[in-house]
Amino acid sequence: MRLEKCWFCSSTIYPGHGIQYVRNDAKIFRFCRSKCHKNFKMKRNPRKVKWTKAYRRLHAKDMTQDSTFEFERKRNRPERYDRNLAENTLKAIKKIDKVRVDREARHHALRMKGKKAKEQREATKELEQSIHMVKAPAVLQQEPSLTLPKIKVKVAHQQSEENHPMEE
Repeated sequence: MRLEKCWFCSSTIYPGHGIQYVRNDAKIFRFCRSKCHKNFKMKRNPRKVKWTKAYRRLHAKDMTQDSTFEFERKRNRPERYDRNLAENTLKAIKKIDKVRVDREARHHALRMKGKKAKEQREATKELEQSIHMVKAPAVLQQEPSLTLPKIKVKVAHQQSEENHPMEE
Protein backbone atom coordinates (compact mmCIF):
# COMPACT_ATOMS: atom_id res chain seq x y z
CA MET A 1 0.00 0.00 0.00
CA ARG A 2 1.60 3.25 -1.12
CA LEU A 3 0.80 6.39 0.83
CA GLU A 4 1.34 9.67 -1.01
CA LYS A 5 1.70 13.20 0.34
CA CYS A 6 -0.58 16.05 -0.73
CA TRP A 7 1.36 18.60 -2.78
CA PHE A 8 -0.44 21.54 -1.14
CA CYS A 9 -0.94 20.69 2.54
CA SER A 10 1.49 17.72 2.94
CA SER A 11 -1.10 15.47 4.54
CA THR A 12 -1.23 11.74 3.81
CA ILE A 13 -3.26 10.51 0.85
CA TYR A 14 -4.48 6.93 1.17
CA PRO A 15 -5.08 4.69 -1.85
CA GLY A 16 -8.35 5.45 -3.61
CA HIS A 17 -8.54 8.97 -2.21
CA GLY A 18 -7.65 12.40 -3.51
CA ILE A 19 -7.14 13.98 -6.91
CA GLN A 20 -4.25 13.76 -9.38
CA TYR A 21 -3.51 16.71 -11.61
CA VAL A 22 -1.06 16.26 -14.49
CA ARG A 23 0.40 19.41 -15.99
CA ASN A 24 1.44 19.78 -19.67
CA ASP A 25 5.07 19.12 -18.75
CA ALA A 26 4.00 15.72 -17.28
CA LYS A 27 4.52 16.84 -13.67
CA ILE A 28 2.07 15.06 -11.38
CA PHE A 29 0.45 16.91 -8.49
CA ARG A 30 -1.49 14.89 -5.92
CA PHE A 31 -4.09 16.53 -3.68
CA CYS A 32 -5.83 15.04 -0.65
CA ARG A 33 -9.13 16.86 -1.18
CA SER A 34 -10.80 19.42 -3.42
CA LYS A 35 -9.90 22.22 -0.99
CA CYS A 36 -6.19 21.74 -1.75
CA HIS A 37 -6.86 21.33 -5.49
CA LYS A 38 -8.87 24.57 -5.63
CA ASN A 39 -6.21 26.49 -3.72
CA PHE A 40 -3.57 25.18 -6.15
CA LYS A 41 -5.68 26.27 -9.13
CA MET A 42 -6.04 29.72 -7.53
CA LYS A 43 -2.20 29.82 -7.49
CA ARG A 44 -2.02 30.23 -3.74
CA ASN A 45 1.30 29.70 -2.02
CA PRO A 46 1.05 26.93 0.62
CA ARG A 47 3.61 28.78 2.76
CA LYS A 48 1.13 31.66 3.12
CA VAL A 49 -2.00 29.59 3.85
CA LYS A 50 -2.23 29.11 7.62
CA TRP A 51 -3.61 25.56 7.75
CA THR A 52 -0.84 23.93 5.68
CA LYS A 53 2.20 22.17 7.11
CA ALA A 54 4.50 24.40 5.07
CA TYR A 55 3.12 27.48 6.87
CA ARG A 56 3.40 25.81 10.26
CA ARG A 57 7.02 24.81 9.64
CA LEU A 58 7.94 28.24 8.27
CA HIS A 59 6.43 30.07 11.25
CA ALA A 60 7.88 27.66 13.89
CA LYS A 61 4.47 26.30 14.89
CA ASP A 62 5.57 22.67 14.43
CA MET A 63 8.70 20.78 15.15
CA THR A 64 10.93 20.86 12.06
CA GLN A 65 14.33 19.54 13.13
CA ASP A 66 13.08 16.22 14.52
CA SER A 67 15.09 13.27 13.21
CA THR A 68 12.16 10.90 13.81
CA PHE A 69 10.34 12.51 10.87
CA GLU A 70 12.92 10.93 8.55
CA PHE A 71 11.17 7.60 9.07
CA GLU A 72 8.10 8.98 7.28
CA ARG A 73 10.01 9.41 4.03
CA LYS A 74 8.68 7.74 0.94
CA ARG A 75 10.17 4.31 0.24
CA ASN A 76 9.63 3.09 -3.28
CA ARG A 77 11.48 -0.24 -3.28
CA PRO A 78 10.01 -3.15 -1.37
CA GLU A 79 12.08 -4.63 1.44
CA ARG A 80 12.41 -8.32 2.19
CA TYR A 81 12.08 -8.92 5.91
CA ASP A 82 13.00 -11.84 8.06
CA ARG A 83 11.44 -12.54 11.44
CA ASN A 84 14.29 -11.08 13.52
CA LEU A 85 14.38 -7.87 11.51
CA ALA A 86 10.61 -7.46 11.82
CA GLU A 87 10.81 -8.00 15.59
CA ASN A 88 13.60 -5.44 15.95
CA THR A 89 11.67 -2.99 13.79
CA LEU A 90 8.60 -3.27 16.02
CA LYS A 91 10.74 -2.64 19.11
CA ALA A 92 12.34 0.36 17.41
CA ILE A 93 8.92 1.78 16.49
CA LYS A 94 7.92 1.81 20.16
CA LYS A 95 11.14 3.61 21.11
CA ILE A 96 10.72 6.11 18.28
CA ASP A 97 7.14 6.85 19.33
CA LYS A 98 8.30 7.44 22.91
CA VAL A 99 11.08 9.77 21.73
CA ARG A 100 8.63 11.66 19.49
CA VAL A 101 6.14 12.15 22.33
CA ASP A 102 8.91 13.40 24.64
CA ARG A 103 10.17 15.83 22.01
CA GLU A 104 6.67 17.13 21.30
CA ALA A 105 6.12 17.69 25.03
CA ARG A 106 9.45 19.53 25.26
CA HIS A 107 8.56 21.60 22.20
CA HIS A 108 5.20 22.50 23.73
CA ALA A 109 6.84 23.45 27.04
CA LEU A 110 9.31 25.72 25.24
CA ARG A 111 6.48 27.40 23.34
CA MET A 112 4.49 28.01 26.53
CA LYS A 113 7.48 29.06 28.67
CA GLY A 114 7.09 32.82 28.21
CA LYS A 115 3.30 32.76 28.47
CA LYS A 116 3.11 33.19 32.25
CA ALA A 117 5.45 36.20 32.24
CA LYS A 118 3.48 37.73 29.36
CA GLU A 119 0.20 37.33 31.24
CA GLN A 120 1.82 38.93 34.31
CA ARG A 121 2.96 41.94 32.22
CA GLU A 122 -0.52 42.30 30.70
CA ALA A 123 -2.15 42.17 34.15
CA THR A 124 0.28 44.79 35.48
CA LYS A 125 -0.41 47.05 32.51
CA GLU A 126 -4.17 46.75 32.96
CA LEU A 127 -3.82 47.49 36.67
CA GLU A 128 -1.77 50.59 35.91
CA GLN A 129 -4.39 51.78 33.43
CA SER A 130 -7.32 51.31 35.81
CA ILE A 131 -5.67 52.01 39.18
CA HIS A 132 -8.20 54.77 39.84
CA MET A 133 -10.89 52.08 40.26
CA VAL A 134 -8.99 50.32 43.05
CA LYS A 135 -9.41 51.71 46.58
CA ALA A 136 -6.65 51.54 49.17
CA PRO A 137 -7.32 49.54 52.40
CA ALA A 138 -6.91 52.71 54.53
CA VAL A 139 -9.70 54.43 52.56
CA LEU A 140 -11.97 51.40 53.04
CA GLN A 141 -11.47 51.53 56.82
CA GLN A 142 -12.31 55.24 56.92
CA GLU A 143 -15.41 54.89 54.73
CA PRO A 144 -17.29 51.68 55.53
CA SER A 145 -19.91 52.55 52.90
CA LEU A 146 -17.45 51.44 50.18
CA THR A 147 -17.34 47.86 51.46
CA LEU A 148 -19.98 45.24 50.92
CA PRO A 149 -22.51 44.91 53.77
CA LYS A 150 -21.95 41.94 56.06
CA ILE A 151 -24.86 39.53 56.18
CA LYS A 152 -25.28 37.10 59.04
CA VAL A 153 -26.83 33.78 58.19
CA LYS A 154 -28.18 31.38 60.78
CA VAL A 155 -27.99 27.72 59.93
CA ALA A 156 -30.41 25.40 61.68
CA HIS A 157 -28.80 22.06 62.47
CA GLN A 158 -31.27 19.18 62.13
CA GLN A 159 -30.61 15.52 62.63
CA SER A 160 -31.83 13.52 59.71
CA GLU A 161 -33.46 10.13 59.89
CA GLU A 162 -30.72 8.65 57.72
CA ASN A 163 -28.25 8.77 60.60
CA HIS A 164 -30.42 6.62 62.89
CA PRO A 165 -30.59 2.86 62.32
CA MET A 166 -33.91 1.68 61.01
CA GLU A 167 -36.08 -0.42 63.32
CA GLU A 168 -38.16 -3.13 61.76
